[in-house]
Amino acid sequence: MTEKHHPFPPLPELSDEERVARASEAYEHLKTRHSCRDFSDTPVPREVIEKAILAAGTAPNGANHQPWHFAVISSPEKKKAIREAAEEEERRFYGEDGDKPKASDEWLDALAPIGTDAHKPFLESAPWLIVCFAQRTGGIEEDGKTQNYYVNESVGIACGMLISALHSAGLATLTHTPSPMGFLRDLCGRPKNEKPLMIVVAGLPGENATVPDHAIKKKPLSQIASWL
Repeated sequence: MTEKHHPFPPLPELSDEERVARASEAYEHLKTRHSCRDFSDTPVPREVIEKAILAAGTAPNGANHQPWHFAVISSPEKKKAIREAAEEEERRFYGEDGDKPKASDEWLDALAPIGTDAHKPFLESAPWLIVCFAQRTGGIEEDGKTQNYYVNESVGIACGMLISALHSAGLATLTHTPSPMGFLRDLCGRPKNEKPLMIVVAGLPGENATVPDHAIKKKPLSQIASWL
């Protein structure tokens, strides 16, 4: 059976100069986004997060199955539990529990300029934690059985759009990926067919928030693109 199709939604009629200007504006806006590790506890309206998640839900995805779920957490008790579980995994990662680090020396050397360690206070101080889950099965009806396709790619794009929407709303963000992350499924009450991919931390930056010099360095266009 052939599905009904609708006309492609109209795009704005722009000159080449206007398209270049809009692309430049998008670049200038997005290049001000940086990961934040020091968050204020200043409240942010729930509607801001709702609209950002709706924006993420428009992301391209495999077979339009929309294989994502965003568990949004503001409860101090739940945030504390997530921080405790995440820091337990992080101590193993960095070797701060007295054992050999799970991370290789090369990996730890790569992280050194950023200044990260097992201490993750932002998981409690930020007003919102958004745990992003990838649904291996479920389909658009979320029946738990239908196979989903290009799951990681689809959810990765959606997370990028979520972060962009939050940035456009004037919020600071951080993608946090403790390893392993299975504890997030249990703490968020999600089914086994869902895999946690990341926590997106969202809120306003703290008064002492900084950006390391290492994070300011971006590859030039000549290095990240080729024209064939």
